[in-house]
Amino acid sequence: MTSMHSRASFSRGANAYANVSVESGVMSADPHQLITMLFDGIEVVLRNARVHMQQGNVVEKGRAISKAIDLVNQGLLAALDREKGGEVAQNLASLYEYIGNLLLRANLRNSVSALEEAETLLQQISSAWRDIAVRAEAS
Repeated sequence: MTSMHSRASFSRGANAYANVSVESGVMSADPHQLITMLFDGIEVVLRNARVHMQQGNVVEKGRAISKAIDLVNQGLLAALDREKGGEVAQNLASLYEYIGNLLLRANLRNSVSALEEAETLLQQISSAWRDIAVRAEAS
């Protein structure tokens, strides 16, 4: 019992430390870094969703995919400046909405292919986003 208690305490401490670390990163990040952090977070939850899907853990799969949908809709999509971004922002908005629909389909139908398509699209956008930072630093 003591071992379980100490493991639980350690886990709570580690989670608290991780939360403080993430909060510190968010507080000191510029807008470009915040979007990068969103992509990183989505990647993690989609990896978790895939594992839960493969294990048949419907509840945790649903939670992970729901979190990914929230990050796409309330993070990436909400961050778009459609006025300044023009056609690029409109195209990204359409793509994020499509990704949200793919994730919904993946959740409802237990569709690995829909999950993989969403992951691939997000990885491509994330890669392009990271290239922007590299090019900006080189200038």
